[in-house]
Amino acid sequence: MKKIGLLAGAGHLPCEFAKAVTPSMQVVAVGLVEAMDPQLREHVVAYREISAGQLEAIIDFLKAEDIKEVTMLGKVTKELLFQENRPVLDARFMQLLAGLPNQKDDTLMLAFVQELAKEGIKVLDQTAALRILMPKVGCLTKKQPNAREQKDIEFGFTVAKAIGKLDIGQTVVVKNAAIMAVEAIEGTDACILRGGNLAGGEAVIVKTAKPQQDNRFDVPAVGMKTLDSMLEVRATVLAIEAEKTLFVDRENVLKKANENNIVIVAM
Repeated sequence: MKKIGLLAGAGHLPCEFAKAVTPSMQVVAVGLVEAMDPQLREHVVAYREISAGQLEAIIDFLKAEDIKEVTMLGKVTKELLFQENRPVLDARFMQLLAGLPNQKDDTLMLAFVQELAKEGIKVLDQTAALRILMPKVGCLTKKQPNAREQKDIEFGFTVAKAIGKLDIGQTVVVKNAAIMAVEAIEGTDACILRGGNLAGGEAVIVKTAKPQQDNRFDVPAVGMKTLDSMLEVRATVLAIEAEKTLFVDRENVLKKANENNIVIVAM
């Protein structure tokens, strides 16, 4: 049976992938962060936790398992690179960073992909086995956006595409056609909390793919954590880009959204 590597970050998405492909192939997973989904181990034939900064050890493990193809799924927070207590970076990762013109998301991830390619390891399209998680155009909840919310969705979509083109982030928080927050290094959930608090409730969250989206990494994804962050700041709408956003645990998220009168729409 064919084997495939999985470089897994936080969240449930790596487990969704492992469950989706296990009938036809074996999954060898590397847990890159401490906050791993404990269920992942149940769906892989080999698993090892290796810090994302230990590039040489990651490559050595994949090669020892005879892995020629990998997919990268789950959240690995880039802000760890800038904190005093950041994970130890090995010499190979330090050399990779030193050769970069900047540390934007796409720059960093493309360099990582190229480093794996040097070792004969190809990084695959993240969505290849998960397109079923990408909703088509339409309102996914019982509640529909009102006129003000629809205007904010359309405004936010334009702004989110603009920041994506600059490789800043994928998410914006909007209220009354004003930007409350723009996602940067902190990630979607922190952006929602920051912008939602500034909005004082009834914020609209918009998340899109970048115009130049490379489907090998950083494909936009939402799930229960996204909804919980919205509920914490009383945001009322989540708008995602149809057929380009991975919607994890959709049934449970929509059930909870409907119970709390939240709008979720794919546009």
